[in-house]
Amino acid sequence: MSFQIPRGTQDILPGTSELWQYIEEKARDICRRYNYHELRTPIFEKTELFQRGVGDSTDIVQKEMYTFEDRGGRSLTLRPEGTASAVRAFVNNKMFGLAEQPVKLYYIGPMFRYERPQSGRMRQFVQFGVEAMGSNDPSIDAEVIALAIDFYKELGLKNLKLYLNSLGDTESREAHRNALIAHFEPRIGEFCSDCQNRLENNPLRILDCKKDRDHELMASAPSILDYLNEESANYFTNVKKALDYMKIDYVIDERLVRGLDYYNHTAFEIMSEAEGFGAITTLSGGGRYNGLVEEVGGPTTPGIGFAMSIERLLLALEAEGVELPIEKTIDCYVVTMGEEAQTISNGLLHELRSAGLSAERDYLDRKMKSQFKAANRSNAKYVAILGEDELQKDEINIKEMETGDQQAVRFSEITSYLTKKLKEETGE
Repeated sequence: MSFQIPRGTQDILPGTSELWQYIEEKARDICRRYNYHELRTPIFEKTELFQRGVGDSTDIVQKEMYTFEDRGGRSLTLRPEGTASAVRAFVNNKMFGLAEQPVKLYYIGPMFRYERPQSGRMRQFVQFGVEAMGSNDPSIDAEVIALAIDFYKELGLKNLKLYLNSLGDTESREAHRNALIAHFEPRIGEFCSDCQNRLENNPLRILDCKKDRDHELMASAPSILDYLNEESANYFTNVKKALDYMKIDYVIDERLVRGLDYYNHTAFEIMSEAEGFGAITTLSGGGRYNGLVEEVGGPTTPGIGFAMSIERLLLALEAEGVELPIEKTIDCYVVTMGEEAQTISNGLLHELRSAGLSAERDYLDRKMKSQFKAANRSNAKYVAILGEDELQKDEINIKEMETGDQQAVRFSEITSYLTKKLKEETGE
């Protein structure tokens, strides 16, 4: 019987997994510099968390969640996004009581959504995201955006565009909501069934509809920016000022609403403008979610964050022709001749690896020429040649593959010799 991988998932094989590791290390490094700390949450949560946290009117909750009943009859869901879980962890662990505020977190892990698989959109995908909870300062909004922009740029992306909007506070959104209902209601029958359902539940999400985005009423819909009260307008102005001081360019997009119900005030998306990137140009998005902590049982706590798909990031890197500096080498390949040399090489390999060097040997009993070919395929920096002559002399021949230079080294000194040579190469 042959088993195929489930639709919408992928195997990340050696040769590609190193790219993922490099990106994840870069993400962790930039979070360290911005003083964000890693959070790891369960793969599945109570379904109600996402219903309340993400929003009943969203496509994610209505159509895309992987939900199942466990043996105890509890409804559980594979996490479709990271923010709700992060907020739940914040509340459960009483992080709102920590002396250091705001609490600045990041996560990297798999998410699950049942949607039509296409380039850069999988049913199991990996998100890198950050959350900052506990501050109403517009500067933290700008900081979160800057972290995302810096991360992309440090990986080598150049064709980026930041789109920015404000969704306002509760008062502003209510005024805008009423205006949207009045605008769409007379002709709502011309829209899809999802938009018709959203008219009363969440008319703002009509603006996010992919099916009816070209309808003439979309272009003439009331702008949220015209309904911001003084406090919301000032908040948005201060976010823009902070970005200006950071020299981060942005475009105001009054139609940007994001696809989740919990956003208010700042909303943003980062797009790729690389030629050949594809129809879906969004690389990442996020915004402020004041009120979400209370929604999942915590005290009044403001928050802001973003999430990005690693899969889409890899596509953007490919579209711009960016090659990540992945070093696919090993320090030493041990070539053996004879049964005794093979046996003794086990101890040598262990010694080299224990000293922090990467080392390999042949396990297929191949001839010397084939072993050298294997060393070349492994991009070995050095080859250690061990045969009967070397064993009798208690030494080993070390060949530097780049130059072809060869040096006989006492068996007891091989680790220190290679360690010294490798340090000289790196300038340490």
